[in-house]
Amino acid sequence: MLEIEYNDETGELSENQIQQILELLTLAAEMENITEESELSLTFVTNEKIHQINKEYRGVDRPTDVISFALEESVEEEIEIIGAPSMPRILGDIIISIPKAKEQAMEYGHSFMRELGFLAVHGFLHLLGYDHGTKEEEKEMFTKQEKILTQFGLSR
Repeated sequence: MLEIEYNDETGELSENQIQQILELLTLAAEMENITEESELSLTFVTNEKIHQINKEYRGVDRPTDVISFALEESVEEEIEIIGAPSMPRILGDIIISIPKAKEQAMEYGHSFMRELGFLAVHGFLHLLGYDHGTKEEEKEMFTKQEKILTQFGLSR
């Protein structure tokens, strides 16, 4: 089961829009066979905020659409504590710029929800270790994204 902690710092999303994204990410977790208790955080921000994060953590001095911080990559080894209750798998953080999502939806000629869903799934797959650095990786990741979005009903 996937638990998602979310925060709309912009106040621009409706409860229905947030609920759709949470359901989409839950479907993505099911389709990626995430069966153990897992957690992630999802934050919707302004262009100014994502610009600041992009500059500070990636050294890129401009706003972007989505940033993911995968926590599992940075954990070198797990320490098992005998007798302790099992802890959920912490996947990481997804941060999405609402203004960028709106801008890109218009640019690509599809709905805001399609773009928001695309960015959420894109960020989620990064948390699971997928990347698009090579043509092969890009094909695998973008095929998965499209499959999840189509299954959910957010196809182009």
